[in-house]
Amino acid sequence: MKNKAINRLKAVLAEQGKTNKWLAVELNKNETTISRWCTNEVQPSMDNLVTIASLLKVDVRELINSTQITHS
Repeated sequence: MKNKAINRLKAVLAEQGKTNKWLAVELNKNETTISRWCTNEVQPSMDNLVTIASLLKVDVRELINSTQITHS
């Protein structure tokens, strides 16, 4: 079973025209760490998500996929 994508970091960065490298510099983190977050291999801490939301000027909830099941 494939792991569900928990965060939307890759999508939000793309929507804003930002790169993993930009975020790595802003957070003083390794680019590999950011890449692992963006691929949902590992998850950033809540503190990091709040900081990222602030940098991107979005609500932190925009960085997390909904857990609600949608019915068509």
